[in-house]
This record gives sequence, C-alpha cells and structure tokens, in this order.
Amino acid sequence: MDTPVINCEINDHIALVTMNNPPVNAQSPAFHDGMKEIFDRISDLPEVRAAVLTGEGKVFSAGADIKSRAGRVREPGEQWAHSRRGRETFHSIVECKKPVIGALNGPALGAGLAVAASCDILVASERASLGLPEINVGLLGGGRHAMRLFGHSLTRRMMLTGYRVPASELYRLGVVEACVPPDQLMDSAIGFAREIASKSPIATVLAKHALNTIEEMSLRDGYRFEQNMTSELGKYEDSKEAMLAFAEKRPPVFTGR
Repeated sequence: MDTPVINCEINDHIALVTMNNPPVNAQSPAFHDGMKEIFDRISDLPEVRAAVLTGEGKVFSAGADIKSRAGRVREPGEQWAHSRRGRETFHSIVECKKPVIGALNGPALGAGLAVAASCDILVASERASLGLPEINVGLLGGGRHAMRLFGHSLTRRMMLTGYRVPASELYRLGVVEACVPPDQLMDSAIGFAREIASKSPIATVLAKHALNTIEEMSLRDGYRFEQNMTSELGKYEDSKEAMLAFAEKRPPVFTGR
C-alpha cells in the first residue's frame, strides 16, 4: 500500500497538513491530488477552524518533479492536464474556506513558492527561503504568485536569475510574520492558528472570502463588498455574541451559528 504524500491530523480545531514526498516534497500527480482532496475536505469540516501547512524533512517543497520530466516525451494533451492539476492545487489552498498558515520549514522553490504564496499567513524557519529557480532548468512559472509577496524589482530578480530570498530577508520585508529557529517553527505556526481558531468560525470564513474577493478590486468596489459582508455577518448569533461579550467585558463563546 502506497504511503500518502499528504498527511492531515486534526486537533483542537486545527488541521495540521504535512507534505511528505521525500526527499524534497516534489510535486507529483499524487501530491497535487492529495493536496486538493485535503483542502477541499477541510473547507467542509465544521470542527476545523484553521489549518497549518508544512513540509516533512528539510524542504518545504522544491516544486515540480523535474527528475521525472527530464528527457521524457509527453503524450498529446498531457502537458495541459499537468498544468491544470498544478494550478488547481494552489487554488485549493486559496479557496479553502478556513485560513491556512504556511509553516516554511525549508526552501519553497518554484511551484513550492506558489504553495507558500497561496497560504493566508506565513511563518518561517531560519532555514527557509523562497525562490524561482526555473530559469536554471529550462522552465518558467511562479512569477504571478511571487507578485503576491514581493515588489516589482525583487520578483523580476528572482525570476530572471533564480535568486533565493533567505528567511531573514523575508522577515525584514514583511513577507513572513515570524522567523524562528527550526525547533520553534511549529509552535509559532500553531500559535497563529490557535489565535484564529479562538475567533468566530463564521467571521473567519467570511473574512477570508472577503479578502480573496477584493484582492483585485478597486478601493470603492472592494470596500462596498466588505460592507456587504459585515451586514451578512451581523445576521449570525456569533456576531451578536461577540458584541455582547465585548459590552459585558467577558470572553465570547462562539457556536458557529
């Protein structure tokens, strides 16, 4: 029986998703299918309020499985299916209803950067880095995802030269929320997830939906959409409980209704 390349454990409203495709968590078809299946499932699990995504071993994800592609002639239509499978993997993280914390345990390269950029919040081990090495192996990709994290000049430097941005620089630039020793990474990531999980699950789902929707909207249209989401949230018991708890100076008790 094949070992799953994507594992998921759920504890205290937090799903811990681990990419486990040694040695570098390269993205095979099984990897893509496993990621989509798990994040789609997380969206529908009421007991999950936040997720943490990390990699097994010393690498977050080295991206596409280059070794399996070298010298191989693809069948007609195979490239289109491969490309679609990859991008839908990234979209499954973005579109997951629950906030996803990316815990960068090591390098996230190429398609691995795209996985990282699809997360909602990032924390990094001091051993982590982000890069687009495709230029060195006859490929392209990841630039649009890098634009979610970096400015114009640095994104182009990465894509045109293969430069890897180290963890300390990621923290200085505000790309990651924390840069910690490797043995503190998961505690840091779980801490962010636990804080999110303490909020109203309805509010966090609507907040992520709003952020995804307004990302490419104008200021006027985006803020109008947020106001509409605020009105929608106000219909739920959790919203009323949050306001009442604030007025009574006590911790809120959320029911997800």
